[in-house]
Amino acid sequence: MSLKTTLMGAVAALSFAMPAFAEIEVHDQYARSSNAMAGAAFMTIHNHGDGDDHLLSVMSDASARVELHTHIEDAEGVMRMTYVEEGFVLPAGGEITMQRGAAHVMFMGLNTPFEQDDIVTITFVFEHAGEVVVEIPVDQTREEHGAMSGDVDHSDMDHSDMDHSADN
Repeated sequence: MSLKTTLMGAVAALSFAMPAFAEIEVHDQYARSSNAMAGAAFMTIHNHGDGDDHLLSVMSDASARVELHTHIEDAEGVMRMTYVEEGFVLPAGGEITMQRGAAHVMFMGLNTPFEQDDIVTITFVFEHAGEVVVEIPVDQTREEHGAMSGDVDHSDMDHSDMDHSADN
């Protein structure tokens, strides 16, 4: 067997052994903390693969617990943060945007408070891509560009029944 044949075989074997995480891209990530005990991380996760994948869980040494969370409106119309035990489906060619007021990574029982410009390391566990390590910069000053932020357009709402006095 020639060296060329051996090398070609090795390259072929490696191409089949390439991890599926190459199809998962995480970008625009940042973390923040409103207090010393809890924090959250936000980002966009894109699946460049041909098949759906499933984000099953998240791990990190940054806190006692780290979970996938989202916000759900309850029967009274109040938004409640909740643990998403089943994780999130990531469609082929699609993405998940984790943002404030929506899906996000939640850190509970921080080992040390998040400080501006720190790096928080997490590991996502996907059904097909396996473990994907992500480094997330802490940005306590970032303005959100997604849900639950910015101005809300109320121009189509009828405000005639509202008491606009300063005494309420």
